[in-house]
Amino acid sequence: MCFPSALRTVAIATALLMTSSVALGQSITDHPRVVEALRLVELWLEAQGDYHNVPGLSAGVVYDQDLIWHSGFGYTDLDSRTPATPSTMYSICSISKLFTGVGVMQLRDRGKFRLDDEVRSLLPWFNLKQSHTGSAPITVKGLLTHSAGLPREAGYPYWTEPYDFPTHDAVVARLSTQETLYPAWTYFQYSNLGLTLAGEIVAQISGQSYGDYMRRSILDPLAMTSTVPEVGEAWDHAQMATGYSATRRDGERKKIGPFEGQGIAPAMGFASTVEDLARFASWQFRLLEHGGDEILDANTLREMYRVHWVDPSWEITWGLGFSVSRRDEKTFVRHGGGCPGFSTEFLLQPDDEIAVITLTNANGTNPGRLARRVYEIVAPALKTAQDSTVQAKPLDAALEKYIGAYDAFPWGGERAVIAWKGGLATLSLPTDDPLEAITRLKHIEGDRFRRIRDDESLGEEVWFETDGNGNVVRMWRHSNPAARIGGGAR
Repeated sequence: MCFPSALRTVAIATALLMTSSVALGQSITDHPRVVEALRLVELWLEAQGDYHNVPGLSAGVVYDQDLIWHSGFGYTDLDSRTPATPSTMYSICSISKLFTGVGVMQLRDRGKFRLDDEVRSLLPWFNLKQSHTGSAPITVKGLLTHSAGLPREAGYPYWTEPYDFPTHDAVVARLSTQETLYPAWTYFQYSNLGLTLAGEIVAQISGQSYGDYMRRSILDPLAMTSTVPEVGEAWDHAQMATGYSATRRDGERKKIGPFEGQGIAPAMGFASTVEDLARFASWQFRLLEHGGDEILDANTLREMYRVHWVDPSWEITWGLGFSVSRRDEKTFVRHGGGCPGFSTEFLLQPDDEIAVITLTNANGTNPGRLARRVYEIVAPALKTAQDSTVQAKPLDAALEKYIGAYDAFPWGGERAVIAWKGGLATLSLPTDDPLEAITRLKHIEGDRFRRIRDDESLGEEVWFETDGNGNVVRMWRHSNPAARIGGGAR
């Protein structure tokens, strides 16, 4: 299945390269290195969707207060073949937990309870059995950090067909038959039951339904008009995507029917879009930079970002609602999501003020890896654009004609020629690591180039063949030709 965007490869490349000639200072996205990075993001995500048979993918990159890049690939529904866009609605699954966490912290800040308060003191019906003598109490903080020792689920088989998620009353009724899995503060155990109980605390203490509280206290103030706290409200929306299973042995994906989060909604019930989640990200950057108490006190958001639980393995670190991790001397806060037919990721690097959002309407798509790679591509380019001492020139317009896709059959899918660091480079597709798959080229003369080795010395010759009209038709390397193709090679 080829995405409808596959044939736009050359057109987008040319448009972005033309953008790079705009005078610096108008927008950071006009900077040549940012132009190249965002073009690579577009090209790579498009190929990942095509080669991995992802029905639909919507993605966006936020820099501070701006959604600097967003796009959609594939389809919201394979039958209707409606193109996915940045305004397509997806079930965002466990990203919902971040909104529940914000709601809990809002009420904490208002003095309604403390994080070390016991859950049973806030929910009169909480009667889950503590099966470990001498265990510390189950607290609000334990719920937000997944360290309370609770079982993962609310005691029903809702993650398998027919995806019958229990009501509030059913969750309460089953609670008395459940017991703790571990003593509190012993291990990290991801728990949808725990964040469900956190949402119940929001409703109990606020005196509102969970959904009403989320709308009035978070969604409406942030103008997140395409976000709902219960995915059941979204299925009739024209922009709502259809969900699909992971790829089966026969290579097909099975369509997943609509479902409702019901009593588990605080843990997985939201539906949203790239555009709305960009607003959620920009709000956080705004709060951290300027302080104040928009939606939440700035110091409270910083508190949520701090590590509050380290698993004994030292491999899992968690804040208040957020997963917190350290990589390449940078701290990332995030949450991913997976529910029937959808896989999603919301990733932020607060110091760089960069967020990446990847939403897919299929299981088994690893949007977290996609988001990390996008960050790795974009962050260095934005840093370069901010450095006034670095002079970055766009690609020579005379070299633009070589940009495009070249057939790599039978050894691979395609070899794309892209603009990179002011010159040309090749990119092997498909690849899970686009930066590692880039090979830079040095222009020698005419249609001839040479590969730039890792030590900056020059390797073999790469040359392009043209027809009688001057159109590039082949790329030659190691005495072998690769024919130019119109879009993605499938």
